[in-house]
Parts: sequence; C-alpha cells; structure tokens
Amino acid sequence: MFWIFVSRFGEAQILLPATLGACLWLAHRDESRPVVIRWLAWMSAAAIVTTITKVAYMGWGIGSATLDFTGISGHAMFASAVYPPLLFIIASSRSPAWKRVAWLAGFVLALMIGVSRVMVEAHSWSEVIAGLAIGCGVSVSTLWMARTRHPSVPLWLPLGMAAWLAIMPVHAPASTTHDMVTRLALKLSGRHMPHTRADLHRINRIRSVDFTG
Repeated sequence: MFWIFVSRFGEAQILLPATLGACLWLAHRDESRPVVIRWLAWMSAAAIVTTITKVAYMGWGIGSATLDFTGISGHAMFASAVYPPLLFIIASSRSPAWKRVAWLAGFVLALMIGVSRVMVEAHSWSEVIAGLAIGCGVSVSTLWMARTRHPSVPLWLPLGMAAWLAIMPVHAPASTTHDMVTRLALKLSGRHMPHTRADLHRINRIRSVDFTG
C-alpha cells in the first residue's frame, strides 16, 4: 500500500494542474515568462517522446526484451520534470540554502516515485531510469534559467500546492492516462489488443529457442 500511495504522486492528473497553477502565477511577471515557456515546452516534448515509446510498443511491439523495455515511465518522467522546479519556485524567495534543499527534495521525491513504479510492477528499471533521465533533463534546463530569478512568492501558493498534493493522491479517481494511450495505440496500429510485457518475453524466448535449435 505504501508504494501504491507514493506512485500516485507521479500521476499526470495531479502534477499537470499543479504545474499550470505555478506557471499561471509566474506568467504575470515579465522576467519569469521565459522560465514558464521553457518549462512547458520541454515538458511537452518529454511527454510526446514518452507517449511515442508507449504507443510504439503497444501498437507495434517495438521494445527490448533484453532491457525489459516497453515504454518510458510517464510517472517517473513527470515527477522528475515537475517536482524539482515546482519546489524551487516555491522556495525562490528564500535563502540559497533553502532553495538547494527544495530542489534536492524534488529530485528525491521523483526518485521515490520512480522506485514505486517498479515496486508496484508497473514498469521495469530501464523504463523508470529512462523516465527519470528525461524528466531530470527538463528540470535541469528549467532550474538553470530560473536560478537568477527570485520572485516573492505569496503565501497562498505554497499552501495551495501543499493542500492539492495532500488531498489529490487520496481522493482523486484512478488515472485514465494508460487507457487513453492504449486506445491511441490500438487506433493507430489497427490492432484489437495491445502488445503486453508478457508478449515481449514470449517472443524473445521463441527467438532464443529458434537460434539455439
């Protein structure tokens, strides 16, 4: 149950509204708009790449049995792309030490969410590592630009974010993102059923038998 709860913090339905809320607040400041644009642009690109890998496997079986890879973990990607910049923004008007603690906490939380995806058997380590790598790339790019900007954060922003992240993992309905991607893969490929992880390893075993035989 612990890892299932942790995993929920990586759901797009929880992270994207939090991101958009922070971006809307930042966007009213001229000096912060480049940060918003870069953050959203790189996150959108990361989401597209993640979706493509999932669709490629579910629709056409494009993956790697050796790496146990069937698509980038969206939870790991979104968590590592959102939490470090989000916590840094909340702490941006504090001392440099507090800002370091904030973005480090974001990376640690993202790592825990990535581990949770393996623990609940939703993803393999290769899929989680790929998601963390891409998401961290988004975060580092955003944090690099945001490091010289120190907007004064109103009290309602951290309180609102804290309330959102405390309530939503418990009360939000089950995420439908995976079902949406599955339907997209089936529609594009024309298949009636998606390729599964079991298919990946079954085909690999058959190929191994044929090769050794």
